Amino acid sequence: MSNTFSEHLEEPMALVGLVRVSTSRQETARQHEVLDPICVKVFEEKVSGTLKVADRPALRAALDYMRPGDMLTVGEADRLGRNLLEGLIVLNDLFEQGVAVKILDGIAAGEHTERSLILDLALALAEDRRRDIARKTRNGLASAARAGRKGGRPRVVDDDKRRAILARRAEGQSLREIARGLRVSLAVVHGEVKADENSTEPQEPGR
Repeated sequence: MSNTFSEHLEEPMALVGLVRVSTSRQETARQHEVLDPICVKVFEEKVSGTLKVADRPALRAALDYMRPGDMLTVGEADRLGRNLLEGLIVLNDLFEQGVAVKILDGIAAGEHTERSLILDLALALAEDRRRDIARKTRNGLASAARAGRKGGRPRVVDDDKRRAILARRAEGQSLREIARGLRVSLAVVHGEVKADENSTEPQEPGR
């Protein structure tokens, strides 16, 4: 950017931009196209949005750069986190630190200096969406179980190899010996043995 730090000091109020992507492979050009023309400086980070504010160097640098009256500026609320819900949670954390935030687009678009009815509604909608996704996932797994299927990743070993693992374990072989003898990973052997132990644990009385 052509703007200098001294120019920033002369501004009564300035927008300080934040561009965030989860990995270095993701493009940031579109976010820069929106923020660069209106911000005195734009900071870029390529980290998971789930990190706390204190653990995000670029976000911390942007906050340190800001002067009283400045506003941290992002394209959408989800750029503050991994998704909309986490972005709104980070937004609330910023309010608690006295940071003003400008969001250009999306459900929480606007200039915000504190929590408001609109943001509370957005946070409630995001939380409701999270619960809806979780509910649909549970219903899908239950439906698959009724149909004789199980959710999650497919089993690495078939029933014959699983029986061989458990038989060798019953003979006293170590997990490493079993893995080497059956040409499977140690993690697979450990998982099958652990699953068998859990399935055969005696239940407490009355349960």
